[in-house]
Amino acid sequence: MHLAAHLSAVDGTTVRTDTVRTDTVRTDTVRTDTVRTDTVRTSTVRTGPRSGSRSPSDFASFERLARTAERGLFDFLLLDEGLRLPEQRGRIRDPDVVGRPEPLTVLNALATVTDRLGLAATADATFHEPYELARRLATLDHLSGGRAAWHVRTSSDARTGENFRRGGHLDRADRYTRAAEFVAAARELWDSWTPDGTPRPFAHQGRHFDIAGEFTLPRCPQGHPVVVRAGDSEEGREFAASSADVLFSGRWAGGRPEAGRAFYADVKRRLAKYGRGPDDLKIMASAAVVLGDSAAEAHERAEEIRWQQVSPQTALLTLERIWGVDLSGHDPDGPLPDIDPVPDPRLDPVPDPRLGPGRTRHGDRVATAEKWRALARERGLSIRQTVFEAGARQSFVGTPESVAAELAESVARDAADGFVLVPHPTPGGLDEFVDRVVPLLKERGAFRTAYEGTTLRAHLGLAEPVWKG
Repeated sequence: MHLAAHLSAVDGTTVRTDTVRTDTVRTDTVRTDTVRTDTVRTSTVRTGPRSGSRSPSDFASFERLARTAERGLFDFLLLDEGLRLPEQRGRIRDPDVVGRPEPLTVLNALATVTDRLGLAATADATFHEPYELARRLATLDHLSGGRAAWHVRTSSDARTGENFRRGGHLDRADRYTRAAEFVAAARELWDSWTPDGTPRPFAHQGRHFDIAGEFTLPRCPQGHPVVVRAGDSEEGREFAASSADVLFSGRWAGGRPEAGRAFYADVKRRLAKYGRGPDDLKIMASAAVVLGDSAAEAHERAEEIRWQQVSPQTALLTLERIWGVDLSGHDPDGPLPDIDPVPDPRLDPVPDPRLGPGRTRHGDRVATAEKWRALARERGLSIRQTVFEAGARQSFVGTPESVAAELAESVARDAADGFVLVPHPTPGGLDEFVDRVVPLLKERGAFRTAYEGTTLRAHLGLAEPVWKG
């Protein structure tokens, strides 16, 4: 079994405990050293002291999470990238991006306080360029001794594009073709030095990139940084089968093992057409774990966390994304709006609770609104209760023994090769899993008892890429 931890900026399962919660603020008054906000995706709850640890740029929080993951013998830690402060009608709606440092810089610092843990950064193939990103990833791989990974994202956010010279955003098909060419170009750069350390000129000509020159760094300690891809769509599956080393899936959101098994089998079948074997791509499912001394206590804790994630402000902002109008005057403990949604292509994709908290899809806003109204009518729910009930539950809720058994069985039954855990609360939420579940997984023979190699590829059981000079 493979395990990773994910500090997410977009999935909305984080409940923080290191700072004090504040309300949503206007984007023109944000102070990233002190201000935190509620969000459409999660209500960020902080109960710690008013101290230096309250800042999202405080290295101590990242260090604690990384040291805990390494103590638990995890394969890697994944940090998300936030290229723009997500806004909704002039309000910041994603607190985990406000003031958070750029992930590769943080991971380079974490390389100095960890020895074996893999270090993965999200980097958007829509807005970065091959040479600069390949160089930064290679730098991390050298400084960490072969522990770097790249989570390839393909952004659909037009607002983010405004921060870059390109502006706007790419069509869906173009995002995937650019990402595939981006990965190919990066691998050409990483292979431009021979294994014995001789630099050679590189040249890449394609639809999206036309670059030539000389790469500044020798071949990486693990050959190439590990390439991670997240996504359950048809395009995402094919992309992963053709070029990724790890596929990060949300099919387990809300605890659906049958969906996980079907997804796993489908993606593994696709590998043969690219000359790859089943072990060449690791499929790791996104999972949230809530533990208790009894099943009842675990479920009670899970409900508490979910209510923290759906604050009154969060509930209203979630509805605004569907209805397309200002609902700030509505009572979150009152009924859903009786007006129809206003179509607006500039708005974010429609929230899709089936994919887990904060996960989204493009869809029919009117149809989504009708489904939520039907749910509210049937059960007599308020706005906040509807958002709460429409959201997915945590994947694994129970005692340490029952959770360890479920995780091990899932891997044994080919539902996943492992799990990417989104710890809540953050940054201390991983400690309980490492202290109480990991030892049980070791006893079952389902998880390693020590790191056997020094590189991330060794942890994942991935062969070093053949040099293509």
